[in-house]
Amino acid sequence: MRGQPAAGRDATPRDDAIRLLARREYSRAELGERLSARGHEASDIQACLDDLAEQGLQSDARFAESFLRSRIARGQGPLKIRAELERRGLDREGIRAAFAASEETGEADWFALACDTLSRRFSGPGDTPRERARRERFLAGRGFDFDQLRHALAHAWTSDD
Repeated sequence: MRGQPAAGRDATPRDDAIRLLARREYSRAELGERLSARGHEASDIQACLDDLAEQGLQSDARFAESFLRSRIARGQGPLKIRAELERRGLDREGIRAAFAASEETGEADWFALACDTLSRRFSGPGDTPRERARRERFLAGRGFDFDQLRHALAHAWTSDD
């Protein structure tokens, strides 16, 4: 097992979980997968995860907020972020709550983020249909929806954003 200390063989699920959580936040599902990969029993893992959640050391809500902030900073759109959170084992309600919280605080202005992301990558809207299609594909690949994409193409290079 790469990156594990030699003493890691007889570590408890809690020891391994704390070691992982010291580096970054993990969703419950991710942490469970990591602990399982380290050879811990499923019943021990579930008990450990329940204890960590009860003590506030592991929180899917906190993970979702942290993950959302980091992906916004990278210029990723809501569709891609939502899909990635689902892949990491968060339920739809938890994802919805994280998005609502970030939109309430103004952290997630998806239209402005799409404009900023597009203007950082391209110097203008493009002169040909092929160049404009390339910009559309770029934003779609980043996870922005059709309305955000259209808004960005129209406003990314204007100062009245």
